[in-house]
Amino acid sequence: MTIIHPPPTPAYPGRRWEARHYPGTAPTCARFRSELRDDLTTLAGIPRQAREDIELCANEAFANAVRHSRSQQPGGSVIRLLSTPLVMGRKTTMRLCVIDEGPSGRPPARPFIPPQVDRRPAEEWETTESGRGLLLIHRLADEWGTRPWPCPETSAELGTVLWAEFTFTCARCTCGGAR
Repeated sequence: MTIIHPPPTPAYPGRRWEARHYPGTAPTCARFRSELRDDLTTLAGIPRQAREDIELCANEAFANAVRHSRSQQPGGSVIRLLSTPLVMGRKTTMRLCVIDEGPSGRPPARPFIPPQVDRRPAEEWETTESGRGLLLIHRLADEWGTRPWPCPETSAELGTVLWAEFTFTCARCTCGGAR
């Protein structure tokens, strides 16, 4: 049986992909990346570099969610949202949201990137095994941030949404043809 994928379609303001729900476990990361890659291929004209930046930032946000939030607890989950809130001519802004179940034991807050992070010597960056996720998002996304997010099961607990926006010039015009 041959699977025929539909051709990519152009971006338009307000386009939203279906929300994806994932178990809050590290092994789920491969599925998370694969499904994001599949969703990105449905958008016509997205440059390879923009696609790679979005995938890398999404991967880092998912890894942070399963490592640093209540999402890692049994039954925990992570939600991914993807949309194009702004399309002006050939410029498209894609918004990625990764929603976790909030930090354990303390209220959600904007992550702090210490000023000394940028001043690490190259040797230290090469040997560091973690701690670069938010810095990568900070460097690759045009805009990003976090905010509290109400958990659907209970109004008493707040999750955290990490959002990142990426603006790029489409390789094709909005009609899908090459320019």
